[in-house]
Amino acid sequence: MHTLLESIRSALMSIRAHGFRSFLTTLGIVIGVASVITVVSVIQGLSYSINKQFESLGSNSLSISSYLPFEERLKGKIARITERDLNDINYRVENIESLTPVLFAQGNRSSSVQYGSQTAFAQVQGTTYSYQNVSQIFAKHGRFLSLEDNKTRRKVVVIGEEVRKDLNLKPNPVGEYIQVGGEWFKVIGLAEKKGELLGLKQDNFVLMPFSTMEGLIGNQVRPDIFIQLTVTGPEVLESVQQQIERILRRNHKLRYGEENDFKIQTAEQLTKTISQVIDTLTLVLGGIVSISLLVGGIGIMNIMLVSVTERTREIGICKAIGAKRHHILIQFLIEAVTLSLFGGVIGVAIGYGLGALASSYIPNFPPATVPLWAIGVAFGFSAMVGIVFGILPAAKAANLKPIDALRYE
Repeated sequence: MHTLLESIRSALMSIRAHGFRSFLTTLGIVIGVASVITVVSVIQGLSYSINKQFESLGSNSLSISSYLPFEERLKGKIARITERDLNDINYRVENIESLTPVLFAQGNRSSSVQYGSQTAFAQVQGTTYSYQNVSQIFAKHGRFLSLEDNKTRRKVVVIGEEVRKDLNLKPNPVGEYIQVGGEWFKVIGLAEKKGELLGLKQDNFVLMPFSTMEGLIGNQVRPDIFIQLTVTGPEVLESVQQQIERILRRNHKLRYGEENDFKIQTAEQLTKTISQVIDTLTLVLGGIVSISLLVGGIGIMNIMLVSVTERTREIGICKAIGAKRHHILIQFLIEAVTLSLFGGVIGVAIGYGLGALASSYIPNFPPATVPLWAIGVAFGFSAMVGIVFGILPAAKAANLKPIDALRYE
């Protein structure tokens, strides 16, 4: 223990004696660690925000959508969730608490929104009252769509803040009339602003009753319906999935062994899928920027080799008065690792600061988050770089013969 403490003291004294050189030596490590932490903090902040949004769906929710592999779509095959599917799920599946269908407008004409001489293009959707809880969209002015709106096919809409701006509507547009797909609709609500996410505008939408959207589309296009539903409890989730799968396979005339042309996903599965994508992105980007750590390691090795040359006579004196090979080896190895860890500490601090700065400059981007594992990996990798690139100089110093070292000038 005394030998280890003395080696640490000697290494710190050497670093302090050449402070500026030591700082320049660690600069490569600082840049490498800062780059990794910046990337990880920004991506993990985004991951945390997305997971929180999916958690709001609850553990007892399901989403149903059409799905075909890319190869099948190239063959001209088309998959749809039809109104028959919707009705069968609604009336034949047990333990459903609420069901929210969403019908998207198709074509430029259906997504065209006009007010006076102003024209905008928005994401036009037909849905029901329960959509506000599913998507966490609530009215800032006016009200949301009601059950009566859907039953009577009222021509009413709830618009997002982006649509209001594009059409130059007044701050409270409730009561105004706009044209959607060539038809007149009354604005009954303005949704609360959600801002942008990854450059995507979350307020560029127009919501109308589901039955009204069906009439707007007409019989020219077969609609593809997206369905979001909640069940009475997590314990019946699997049973409901199986019932829905049987109904859809029968309706779509899928034979035994054929793949489903639809997807039934829980909120947990959606969260897991998003997390896998983000984790892969984190690894790829983190791996790319961590290459600079190797450059920093090479810099440490070069300076340590210079240090060994400069201190050759010192090493000879230490060996002449009884220092063993492993004493010299440990001293130089500790010096290399200390330089790396010092760079790691500065790099983590700078990386978090850069991540927070980048997040603050991106509109409506979630705050940067640095998980403990990222800090652990940064320090672990820094220590490993110090050990790997410090072994050669340390071994060179330890292998010097006392007589040759004392004669060196």
